[in-house]
Amino acid sequence: QSLVSSSEWLQRYGLRRNKLSLSQILSQIGFQHRKDYVTTLGKPVASRYADGLFPQYKRAQDGSVYNLTAKKELILHFVDCLMGAIELYKQRMEWLTSESRQIFGVIQERCIVIVLDFGTAAPTEFDLCRDALSMVLVEQVIQIARFNLIRAAQDLMKWQQKPTPVSEHTVKAAVMWLWKLDHMTAVSHTNSAEALLEAMGDEAVSS
Repeated sequence: QSLVSSSEWLQRYGLRRNKLSLSQILSQIGFQHRKDYVTTLGKPVASRYADGLFPQYKRAQDGSVYNLTAKKELILHFVDCLMGAIELYKQRMEWLTSESRQIFGVIQERCIVIVLDFGTAAPTEFDLCRDALSMVLVEQVIQIARFNLIRAAQDLMKWQQKPTPVSEHTVKAAVMWLWKLDHMTAVSHTNSAEALLEAMGDEAVSS
């Protein structure tokens, strides 16, 4: 699946157009039980003609009552529509919480810098970090416009001087650069802050 926002995804799969919210469904399978103001009584009064004539549903949110008039076939149709929508949401959640997205979330910005601060990671943890970073480069960065990598260190290390256009070649080159990095001792908070400031210094960078 492409890296789209949740709102774009809803629109793409028609979940907004298909009128599947509770209010939309209720308006299609019945009508709201109304109250009107009676001057002689000086208060709102609900009509009673529908009492016992229709099944009724009371909304917990606002206390409004709907008289349900739909036949069984129409209600079963909405059950099928809702089950289909639930399945789409399940697929979406599984995708959003899989692979690199489980660690980094979904990268939607078009121009990014990834700041690498490996802290006190042991050599095995250092390799695990590089595995995860390689995964996000190959799965997500490949779909955006520009990127760069900066490593927090005593002497700041940048993969490129400026964010570079994304292509298969540049992503592979970034992965190779990542795996050529040496394991270092922990850097100071000052080094981390300097790397972040360097990343944010380019106005073209959005994240």
